[in-house]
Amino acid sequence: FSTTTIPKMLVNIKTHSKSITYAGCLTQVSFFFLFGCLDNLLLAVMAYDRFVAICHPLNYSVIMSPCLCGLLVLMSFFISLLESQIHCLMVSQLTFCTNVEIHHFFCDAPQLFHLACSDTSINTIIIYFIGAIFGGIPLSGIFCSYTRIVSSILRVPSTGGKNKAFSTCGSHLSVVCLFYGTGLGVYLSSAVSHSPRKGAVTSVMYALVVPMLNPFIYSLRNGDVKRALQRLLNRTV
Repeated sequence: FSTTTIPKMLVNIKTHSKSITYAGCLTQVSFFFLFGCLDNLLLAVMAYDRFVAICHPLNYSVIMSPCLCGLLVLMSFFISLLESQIHCLMVSQLTFCTNVEIHHFFCDAPQLFHLACSDTSINTIIIYFIGAIFGGIPLSGIFCSYTRIVSSILRVPSTGGKNKAFSTCGSHLSVVCLFYGTGLGVYLSSAVSHSPRKGAVTSVMYALVVPMLNPFIYSLRNGDVKRALQRLLNRTV
């Protein structure tokens, strides 16, 4: 997801050239929505995986078979490909004047709608409708999974069992909060406020900062990493 935008941004900073071709912009839009939607769906798949692991631990290896895991990943990819092509098709139908200046560090569809010479009211409605479907359904799945997970954990009698269950899904829940919190913040704020600078700064959060934090968050499940972090904090104090 981050490789769609960050390398181009770094090249622009290095060469002091902020231009991008029309074909390059369409390609960036297509891959941005492909990997963004794929991240979204994979987070929902991981939530279902945590639900099976905690609520049905004895049947986990039977339910989450390699065949089902492969099928879920393939379905996520093809759904993401469909969504990205819809966005790419909508942007390709727009009419632009020459030498358009995008007030962003990548080609984002809502920004392009503001710059188009043609009427984009229908496109804006469609993009938020698609976002509600492709983003809302996986988010609802994550919410339902964690509702069942929390209900199951609260019925565990031992404190150690509860802590182990929470640590199993803690890293995934942290990534979900960061990914959806920053992403929703960008698109909801762009609907209310039309400040390009604020939108660009917020976009850096979910396009750069969140992917950079992912390896660190997931590695906190490792006991050695936790102990090393604890020693570092104690030494600092």
